[in-house]
Amino acid sequence: MTAKTSAEKVQAASDWWLTEIIDIHPGEIAIRGYPIQELIGNVGFAEMIWLMLRGELPTRGQAELLEAAMVPAVDHGPQAPSIAIARMSVTCGLPLNGAMASAVNVLDDIHGGAGQQCMELYYEIDREAGAGGDLVATAGAVLQRRAKIVPGFGHRFHPIDPRVEPLFALVDRAVARGTVSGRFAAIGRAVETALKAGRSRPIPMNIDGITAVIFCELGFEPELGRGIFVLSRSVGILAHTWEQKRQGGRIKGPLPREIPYTYTGQAKRPLPRRREE
Repeated sequence: MTAKTSAEKVQAASDWWLTEIIDIHPGEIAIRGYPIQELIGNVGFAEMIWLMLRGELPTRGQAELLEAAMVPAVDHGPQAPSIAIARMSVTCGLPLNGAMASAVNVLDDIHGGAGQQCMELYYEIDREAGAGGDLVATAGAVLQRRAKIVPGFGHRFHPIDPRVEPLFALVDRAVARGTVSGRFAAIGRAVETALKAGRSRPIPMNIDGITAVIFCELGFEPELGRGIFVLSRSVGILAHTWEQKRQGGRIKGPLPREIPYTYTGQAKRPLPRRREE
């Protein structure tokens, strides 16, 4: 094996972290090739997210649709586990970053993963239906193979999720303008139709279902859909953490001390004497 020259070693060290995202030199910062001073004041935050993830700037219509999807997902109340964890953490002495990290860490498959899972469902239906397939029939067949809970549909709190209709209206407007194709809007509606079959009560789309429509329409991968949701929910986590920090409180648990938990174990009993060996 030939020993590397000093120049080769330096190049190997430089290549240790390969990135197409950012290029930094003394007095210079360029993101995806754009000088930072040109981005400042000219590019919005949603556009910046798109640029960082996709490598190019979005059209205005794409940026508006991405931002619209991120706005309603910022918060769902202090009873949401991630928000509650952030608030409890800050009363245990954690700073903002620690409390936020604790909250983000629970945004996994069950609490926070429905959007990604719904995108996977939509992409599966898209592949199986093909260009001219019956979307409702395909959706029904795919749902038959899946678990009882369908991600993106139904809500434990809202009979009708108030966030869906305005977002769908924006999607339909974007379709009319040619910003997106409308393929995944049709798939989302097909799933909703398939879920009505044989049921006395419909299972309407929820916020995860409509944001999954938008993220699929915009061409994001499912994992990035979850990542964008985490970015959005982080705003609510920050707001609640800061509110709790200002309110004060010390070692707040999930319930006030006046409300007891339910014990289901053994009744009180004496400890038996140990037998002598």
